[in-house]
Amino acid sequence: MGLLKKLTTEGSNLSKYDGAQPPINPLATKQSKLHANDNLPGYSLNGAYASEVIKDYGNYEDGVNNAIPQPSQLDLNGKTPSKYLDNLPG
Repeated sequence: MGLLKKLTTEGSNLSKYDGAQPPINPLATKQSKLHANDNLPGYSLNGAYASEVIKDYGNYEDGVNNAIPQPSQLDLNGKTPSKYLDNLPG
């Protein structure tokens, strides 16, 4: 019996999903609201959608407690920042 067949039929205490594909975390998809929701700012910019993003962030299965960072304090309320080359120091 091959290893994959043994894993998928008998399971293993070393594999959470016994060879099956694990669920995809929503933060790894285009629907993620971590940085944006369509044209609206997401959690990382102003804290929007906090409960949804914090729940998804905590669901990463990497063996550590995933405390999410606080949203940025650098949000410009949706405005595009000026370019450095257009505003060189005097």
